[in-house]
Order: sequence, then structure tokens, then C-alpha cells
Amino acid sequence: MNSNNASIPRAGRPEEVGVSSAAIAEYVRDIEESGIESHSLMVIRHGKVAYESYRKPYAADIPHTLYSVSKSIMSIAAGFAVTEGYLTPETRLVDIFPECKPEKPDESLEKITLHHLLTMTAGKNVSLLADKTSYHWVRDFMKVKQTYEPGEGWSYVNENTYCVSAMIAKTTGMSVTDFLKPRLYEPLGITNYQWECDHTGVETGGWGLYLKTEDLAKIALCCLNDGVYDGKQIIPKEWLDLATSDITQGIPNSPVDGYGYSIWGCDTEQTFRFDGMFSQFAYIYKEYDAVVVLTNNEISEAKAVECFRRYFPDAFFDNVNPPTVEIPEFTPLEEILPMPRQPETEKAVSGRTIKFKPAAAYKLLGYPLSALTFPAVYMSAIKPGPVDNFRFSFYENECTMYWTEGNESNIIHIGLDGNPRKSKITLGKINYTASSSAAWLNKNTLEVWIRPLESISQRKFRFIFDGDTVTLKPSSNPELSYIAEKLLPSISNMIPNPTAYKAFSKFLLSSPKLVDAPYQGKLTNK
Repeated sequence: MNSNNASIPRAGRPEEVGVSSAAIAEYVRDIEESGIESHSLMVIRHGKVAYESYRKPYAADIPHTLYSVSKSIMSIAAGFAVTEGYLTPETRLVDIFPECKPEKPDESLEKITLHHLLTMTAGKNVSLLADKTSYHWVRDFMKVKQTYEPGEGWSYVNENTYCVSAMIAKTTGMSVTDFLKPRLYEPLGITNYQWECDHTGVETGGWGLYLKTEDLAKIALCCLNDGVYDGKQIIPKEWLDLATSDITQGIPNSPVDGYGYSIWGCDTEQTFRFDGMFSQFAYIYKEYDAVVVLTNNEISEAKAVECFRRYFPDAFFDNVNPPTVEIPEFTPLEEILPMPRQPETEKAVSGRTIKFKPAAAYKLLGYPLSALTFPAVYMSAIKPGPVDNFRFSFYENECTMYWTEGNESNIIHIGLDGNPRKSKITLGKINYTASSSAAWLNKNTLEVWIRPLESISQRKFRFIFDGDTVTLKPSSNPELSYIAEKLLPSISNMIPNPTAYKAFSKFLLSSPKLVDAPYQGKLTNK
């Protein structure tokens, strides 16, 4: 294996490295039948890729949002910082940020250390409705009421990991991305990455990292081999031993499978995983010398895990030689079918600007409409939107759409022939690859489907033209109401206060009608 080569070696067939192609084939069929929107799957054993697949239009060369898998990578960054003497597990948050302490700090605040933040035992249950547009996340974190003494409870709180990120940035004098570049990314041949930041340039920590499936697999493979990659010690072994142990065992409300330094335990002591919302996973099986990486758009993690565990780790074998079977490809994601063109309406619309008046609900909620769907916008510090100033131009088999979101503007190519076109866009300072198609549903209605491939879901914009009046009806795939309904049970343990949980539930279940409310606009010649 060569660290200067971006690729992990490939096996000729899964059985060559002790992986059952029959089990993978059944797993792929099960995914399809279960309705799980899998985006990628990579199975590695004995240092070689036994199998990989990407559901079109997702692809191997495009990074994917990882949600809370980011926490595990931040733990690795903390491991470098501790090993090099910038921090220790006992370093107190208040010692790094004394300027952020409240005027009357809680005595418990003085006890919070890097150890507590990494293990989710700090005792600060920050509301899921906390304002991510704030410039003072550490100060806001310190102000939150203490719900238990540090180390005496467990609460899964994103801001814990943000504070780890801020501590690394403060003590090293550089961003976590720059800190990781020579220590992790370059040694593993990882070049295509980005991490969302707050308004001060500090990585969000608990979410916001984008990596290619294979690049996440390289990090997992390095962890599998006690931090060694290409014969070189990359991640400190002592840190990995600690980070992957069940540190929170016996702590009230801690996970059954175990939780270390932002890395989850699994069924056995020899298995651990990186885990992110919408079912992003990297499973690391030390006893089988194997890694499995999955990216998905499945809000029910329990459903995705149950399906996965029906086949893994049973798919791994030794000392037998089963026949190789053909593994079906993932069914490509649906694209809008081509419909008859509407040349008269296209001529009336082409080159003119559609200006919209933001709906009052957007101002009320603080979540403006974007080409990104609500799950992507919700956690953003630098929120894209509101959409405005749309302008179409129509050609033989495609059209282009220009629009603005705040101080950002983008233009995409859109297939009108049933084949999506790919375009580079930037929203909320994050770079995306938009896969886009459209069709005229009738003489006056144009529906545009935009799938930012680094994200998880698809935005749909339906433009209804009535003279110079335009109505924009947004929706998403999967529908926001479905996401809200499925999300609530999984976050109940994040909001132990019944009153707070009831308030968040009401917000979440009512948000689809508000967030995806229609926009009213006008066609202008400007």
C-alpha cells in the first residue's frame, strides 16, 4: 500500500479476501426492498477493497456529509493534540477560555475537562434549538445550566465536540483542518475534504465534515491497524486504545454498546464504529481484520443498522472457498421524466428575473428557504438563503438556472431530457456538486429537482407561472414531514427535560408546513 497513491488496493473478487459475495448480494437486495436510500457501500478485508458500490448519481469522487462521524475524526485530532503536548485529557475548558466564563460561573463548570467533552459527560445539555448563528459558541455553552456533575451522567450534545475543536484551535494556533492536514490527511493521501466552520473560522466539530467514502475508509483502516498505515504510525496507538474503550461504562444513561472518546462500541470488545445521523457509518472489526463504510439517507438508524447486521460480520469467512455470485447494482435514484417542452412559456420566462418576497414564516423561524433541504440548513452556522432572483435560459435539451442566496449566487445546468446535469455550486460557504433535472408538468408549471451530492437529500422547486406572477412551491425528497416524524424518537434521549422535549417536538412537527411554505414572486425585466 502506497500512501502517495489515493487508492486502497482492490481484490479481484470478494472471496479472494474472505468476504462472501452472496452475503453482499443479499444485503444489497435487502436494502432495496427495505426502502433504504443507500448512497455508498465499501467493504474492506485484509487491507483490500472486497466490494464497493455507489448509487447514481452519487459517485466515488464526490465527498459525502458525515454528520456525527465528524466527532470521531475530531477525537483523532484531539489525540494528536494530547500526544504533542498541546492538551491533556485533564485540561479544563475554563483554563483555555477564561474570557468566556460567566460573571457568576457554576462550580461544576470549573470541573469540565477535555475528557468530559470527548465522552459526552460534561453535563451541559445545550438545546437543539440553540442559535447556530451566534458568534460565541463557547460562551453560550458555558452559560447553559448544569444538569449533573461532570462525569456523573451522559448526554449526547454536539456542542461538547465543538468545544474540543475550539480548544485545539486555541492551543495550536491553527484550524483543526490545517492541524490535521500534515498529521492525517496527507499521510493517508486524502486531498478532497471540507469542514463547516462557525463565524470565527472554528470547525463545528460535532458535524460538518465532508469526506469521500474511500477517504473515510482509509481513516477507519488506519484505526483498525492500531494507527498504522502503509507501515507508518499515523494515529497514536495509545490514544486509539483509550478512545475506543468503553470509558462511560456504568455512567447513568450511557449507551449499552459503550462509548469512548467520541467513538461508539458495538457488539463485541473488538468492534467499534463511527456513527452519524441519517445512517453514516464506519464499522471497524478488529477480530475479522475488516472495515465496512456506508453512507445513506436513512433517518431511521435502527432500520439501517438492523438491515446491516443481518449480513455483517457473518459475511466474513476463513478456511472455506464459496463460489462468487453476481452482486446487483444499486438502483439509480429517481430522476424527473422528460415532458413536452413549452416553447411559448419558455420564451416568456427566459432571461427575465423572478424576484420573491420572503414568507413571514421564514423570518419567524430563522430558517430561510435554500436549494439545500432543511436537514442541511438546520445545523448550519452560516445559513444559506433566502432564495431569490431566479433567472432561466432554455436550450435544446437543457436549461440553466441562476439564483441568489444572501450574498452568494449560483448557476446550474439542468437536464430537460431525463438526464441530470452536474454543476458546482457554493451554499453557506460549503462547496457542492448539484445534480439537476427538470420538466414542464403542464403549460405553466416547471418542476426543478436539485440534488447536492455532498448532502443527503433532494430539493424540489415547482415554479407556477401566471402572467408576471410566479408561485414557488418547495418540497424535498424525502419529505420533511417524514423526516420530522422519524427523527423525534431518536432524539428523545438528547432532551431529558420533558418540557423542553415537548417544545422541540411541537416545533419539529410543525416546521414542515412553515419551512416549505410557498413563495410569491414577480417576473421582472431587470
